[in-house]
Amino acid sequence: MELGRYGVWHGPQHFGPELAAGLERAGYGALWLGASPDTALRDAEVLLAATTSVAVGTSIVNMWNSPATEVAESYHRLEDEHPGRFLLGVGIGHRERNDDYRSPYETIVSYLDELDDAKVPVDRRALAALGPKVLQLSGSRTAGALPYLTTPEHTREARRVLGGGVLLAPEQMVVLETDPEIARATARDRLAPYLQLSNYTTNFKRLGFGDDDIADGGSDRLVDAMVLHGSAVEVAEGLKAHIDAGANHVAIQQLGPEGVDLLPGYEALATVLE
Repeated sequence: MELGRYGVWHGPQHFGPELAAGLERAGYGALWLGASPDTALRDAEVLLAATTSVAVGTSIVNMWNSPATEVAESYHRLEDEHPGRFLLGVGIGHRERNDDYRSPYETIVSYLDELDDAKVPVDRRALAALGPKVLQLSGSRTAGALPYLTTPEHTREARRVLGGGVLLAPEQMVVLETDPEIARATARDRLAPYLQLSNYTTNFKRLGFGDDDIADGGSDRLVDAMVLHGSAVEVAEGLKAHIDAGANHVAIQQLGPEGVDLLPGYEALATVLE
């Protein structure tokens, strides 16, 4: 699928037909629906119906909450309605949020087997991946990897693990704010729940951060690494660092006060993205 270099990531509470159409007009190549979209994929259907050519992906459907056979039926419905525009992103979720969390790697493999049986094409699905083992699996069993809450350093290592010819589409949070303290306050509000989830904290430690960086809402060093902030030009430079490190595509998640129109910020970024 053609995703372009940059897309936009949000949960359904922030996405809607008007924002989707505006992002397509601004030139973004893909819209990524986060926050564990439900099995029927109705929110993805809304985004597809509101646009004409932009790709829509899930980032990600939670394997514990959404049976593979039912998700496959939803995939085929969307493919029939909007041929060639939907990418099914799936993932294992979080140990802390799933009471029956067990054997995560084996569960992923079994889920992908079921998608095979349900005729969901390998090149039309992708996998949430942070560590090397699941990154390797994403490259062999899907179109590629959808890392979340990472850095260009992680992107560089992920590309090494994946090799060439495989999709690597990291998500990147951004705050379009030039005052560092205001930007960090916004970033910390968004990061807070992730600092309680072991898959992310384990990955932070792989990247060289310690317990002190993760404690008390996150150190400035961690916050600045995980959430780009500054002017549109400065943020664009940080996004390009993922491309330079080997990403095919970057999914941008703009943070801001609740209820604020996000489209002007994305439009400003679009004018300076390469």
